[in-house]
Amino acid sequence: MYLCRVLFSNNGYHMNNKKSILFILNPKSGAHSKAALPKLIESHIDMDKFEYAIVETQYKGHAIKLASDAATKGVDIVVAVGGDGTVNEIGCSLAGTDTALGILPCGSGNGFARHLGIPLIAKNAIEYINNAVVTSVDYGKINGVPFFCTCGIGYDALVSETFSKGKRRGLVGYANNALQALVDYEPETYRIETEWSTKDYKAFLIAFGNAAQYGNNACIAPQASMRDGMLSVTILKPFHVVEIPVILGQLFSNKLYHNERIETISARWVKIKRKEPGIVHFDGEPMMMSDELTVEIVPAGLNVLSLPGWDGRSANISLFRQGFEMLRASVDTDIIERLETLHYLHNIPDFFKREHND
Repeated sequence: MYLCRVLFSNNGYHMNNKKSILFILNPKSGAHSKAALPKLIESHIDMDKFEYAIVETQYKGHAIKLASDAATKGVDIVVAVGGDGTVNEIGCSLAGTDTALGILPCGSGNGFARHLGIPLIAKNAIEYINNAVVTSVDYGKINGVPFFCTCGIGYDALVSETFSKGKRRGLVGYANNALQALVDYEPETYRIETEWSTKDYKAFLIAFGNAAQYGNNACIAPQASMRDGMLSVTILKPFHVVEIPVILGQLFSNKLYHNERIETISARWVKIKRKEPGIVHFDGEPMMMSDELTVEIVPAGLNVLSLPGWDGRSANISLFRQGFEMLRASVDTDIIERLETLHYLHNIPDFFKREHND
């Protein structure tokens, strides 16, 4: 169902040299209402640059079809209005096309958006789109299934499965599922082959990063770049329970590579052999896969909107600012709109406002 439409022209979806944008809105992503977003888009999108339409997904996987149709018809930009699952669906359809992916983050983790430096406040995210340029980035595949942020096996895959079945969304819901999964989890042994070597590891988890983080600024692959043609592989070896606070602190401060339990590998492809089939996750979505896995990078395979001069790496943001940003983003968009009308948000000091080059 189209919530709002500014009709695209018939000759290649361009009118007066404006670019065409389709906003694909997932109403079930995240934990907050999306009712105010069409009005915010209308109010803040640059009408001198863009002609736009907004469509709402009706079922899981609907975004794949909508984005594919848009790319076939020559739409310049498709914006995922949702979380990393919505980004994955749309990215799958846009990979290898000329149509660029934009993001208006409304999910539980928003890992891809955070890596790109996209603000979590809707108005600011729309301003980001107004000022962005098209940039080619890498994406990954695990046994042929595309991912754009991270994929993984072990503990994080188990958490993604329990999270997908739970009712609570957001960071609190994820933390609750992570604690439940930790109780009975036993690390496994994996054989890891790259172009450089083959080695057996007993691991708590193995994460493959195209982007730096899972979401919520949990940086599992701090040194990952979306523009280097390489996977950043993070192997977390078994640890004692008393080490959890240190590991979590480093995870959320973008310094996990300092931990002695961590080993990192940079590779274009990785082959994994494990004892038996099991759960993997890609961009937070769980899936059962075989005991043999191949993870590979597709260099410059997707066009995205980024700010000019972006080098492909994630900005390092302080824990204090992360907490403040999460607090702001947890406020529903219709409340934000009312606060902005009253000029409350305009009185927030500039150092609280997230910039790409922090």
